[in-house]
Amino acid sequence: MKHDAQVEQIHKIFRYLDAGTTSLADEVYTNEVTDYTCSRQASQESEMLFRRSPLLVGLSCELPNPGDYVTDDFSGIPILAVRDDNGQINAFMNVCRHRGARVADGCGSGKSSFSCPYHAWTYDRKGRLKSIPFEQGFEGIDKETRGLRLLPVVEKYGMVWVVPTPGESIEIDAHLAEMAGDLAAFGLDNYSHYETRVLEARLNWKLVIDTFLETYHLNVLHKNTIAPILHSNLGTFDAMGSNLRMIGSRKTIDVLRDKLEKDWDLVKHSALVYVLFPNTVFIMQGDHLETWRVYPDGGPDASKMHVSLYTPEPAVTEKAKKYWDKNMDLLMATVLNEDFPLAENIQRDFRSGAQEAITFGRNEPALVHFHRSIKKALGSDVA
Repeated sequence: MKHDAQVEQIHKIFRYLDAGTTSLADEVYTNEVTDYTCSRQASQESEMLFRRSPLLVGLSCELPNPGDYVTDDFSGIPILAVRDDNGQINAFMNVCRHRGARVADGCGSGKSSFSCPYHAWTYDRKGRLKSIPFEQGFEGIDKETRGLRLLPVVEKYGMVWVVPTPGESIEIDAHLAEMAGDLAAFGLDNYSHYETRVLEARLNWKLVIDTFLETYHLNVLHKNTIAPILHSNLGTFDAMGSNLRMIGSRKTIDVLRDKLEKDWDLVKHSALVYVLFPNTVFIMQGDHLETWRVYPDGGPDASKMHVSLYTPEPAVTEKAKKYWDKNMDLLMATVLNEDFPLAENIQRDFRSGAQEAITFGRNEPALVHFHRSIKKALGSDVA
């Protein structure tokens, strides 16, 4: 985030603190329970959001050199992204064109080619089919047309996005809208990947994201973990196209009142929460970055998350590793011991018939915007 934007947000936070209020939506919003339980809607979301949207697959720092690669099948489409000899990232469907086996698993570095584990058909970093064992058995096969299926990919702002459908296009700045300026200012090209964990939960993918989009619950649910760090029921909100930005304030922010504006640093005294539509929660946490890539997992009642922690510089000392381990442990303790057990009960009880809709207060504008954006993308937006 640029400095003038930080100053603007800090002034807004000070006004909220002094008035004992927060960013407010125009009205109370009710969100139907079927949004989290309907199998038909879940199928629509998988097709329209997780097949046709640019999905973040990682930061550039995870693929720094030629031959570095990552795989990803959370969207339901197996994806392989690899950096080639020219420094460009290419993305493919991770499926051999012979019999359909995957040609890569996990992630790695320095890979010159990808060989199918079934019959050893081999592809280069650009996805071109380079060799077929016992090639005389495949007379008439045109290797030029049997390369790995290309997927749209773009690398910008130190991030890599892929659309899991061949032939689609990515206009990433249009997709990000006003958020592009914030991402550019973070200098993510210089960050390092520290750790990634894959989590599963028995709750709808949107309910996972909901847990990040209001600070109203901090003093209650998180009174012993993050409530001592962040102000409860206080935050700024800005819609950025289908994306959003919500800023929670650390309790240290008052120290800025005694400093000149040119020395103000919002990042150090806040938690900047972004939703990169449709499914990534991007949190700039003072001195590090967390990303939550959230996906449905086979239906409306289950989700899978790819949770990553990135640091401004590589953690090479034991002191640094202990520090970042502590951060990751706090994150996991907050979510696994507090957010998810409660949210899984909510998901189960959505089917109890207790209510037809849940309520988002005016003090929860990010929730309202997120769900309206989902409905708009599905063609079911309502007033």
